Amino acid sequence: MKVTFERVIPNEKSSFRTIHNNSPISEFKWEYHYHPEIELVCVISGNGTRHVGYHKSNYTNGDLVLIGSNIPHSGFGLNSIDPHEEIVLQFKEEILQFPEQEVESRSIKNLLELSKYGIHFHHKVKKVMLPRLKLMLESEGYKRYLLLLEILFELSKCEDYDLLNKEIMPYTIISKNKTRLENIFTYVEHHYDKEIDIEEVAKLANLTLPAFCNFFKKATQITFTEFVNRYRINKACLLMAQDRSISECSYQCGFNNVTYFNRMFKKYTGKTPSEFIRNYSHSNVNVDIKTEKKTKAKISF
Repeated sequence: MKVTFERVIPNEKSSFRTIHNNSPISEFKWEYHYHPEIELVCVISGNGTRHVGYHKSNYTNGDLVLIGSNIPHSGFGLNSIDPHEEIVLQFKEEILQFPEQEVESRSIKNLLELSKYGIHFHHKVKKVMLPRLKLMLESEGYKRYLLLLEILFELSKCEDYDLLNKEIMPYTIISKNKTRLENIFTYVEHHYDKEIDIEEVAKLANLTLPAFCNFFKKATQITFTEFVNRYRINKACLLMAQDRSISECSYQCGFNNVTYFNRMFKKYTGKTPSEFIRNYSHSNVNVDIKTEKKTKAKISF
């Protein structure tokens, strides 16, 4: 896994960028990246993986996420299948300057501050906002800008959301340790289905075992063991969505004990594997790999 800087160029005669992605997912690189622009991603329908900051989880039935400036994230077509369609808005905070006396703008300022944690809006919010996002594709000039303000204002009044991270991930954490983390992540990607020796990974990072544990926890906010388990559970969710059996998913994702797999699955998703399969078949499950209970921060100005 690599993290790259993405240069965002506003649309012609516009102060921000609107993207409508509906091409085959093979035509895009859904890599981990960052940019100064704040980003609102609306996946119209379908399944995939959201990776924002430290957070990584699967989504179904589309998604709506607001990502703050310079927060590393992957494209939402990651682990998706065709057809995949999404609308993306990318804008700099500077284009949203308001007078100090503008009381109504405070909720938008709060929203943008919270976006540094990654904001996942619930499906009913996405359903309400989708017509306005589609209208954005047809609008031009000042009407388009006013529509952006309207969308942000409506989202700022919404309470149906979750913060994806408990701490803000500065892009510098990744960029400063880029090569070392890439080597570690790539190793896990290639060996998650086997037993992983943490001492071997520490040697790969050219660190002693205690130094490696401290480094990884500081860089990612979770232990290496937790990272591996979360990665494996994500892979298991994707396999279950392909009608694989629970035991098959367990062993193919590196869990040698189905009982332990069931316990880890419940810990990180809040559901048993059987519940996940049953709910997924009815297309109404949204799987989040959890690290803590739902938290909502309040920012005041």
